[in-house]
Amino acid sequence: MKAFKILIMILAISVALYQQVSAEKNIYIMVIAIAVFMYGMMQLSAKTPSKNQDKEEQDAD
Repeated sequence: MKAFKILIMILAISVALYQQVSAEKNIYIMVIAIAVFMYGMMQLSAKTPSKNQDKEEQDAD
């Protein structure tokens, strides 16, 4: 599943970059591609623990 999300993100950013350099820019496709990329980054980074997680647990005790 993680590899699938990374593949979709690479595809989305590729489409956005292609739209950026093309002569006929379609802003809607670029916005959708960037939104898909940002959503994918949010999903992948949600599992990364916070740097302050240990400190918060010690303060709660």
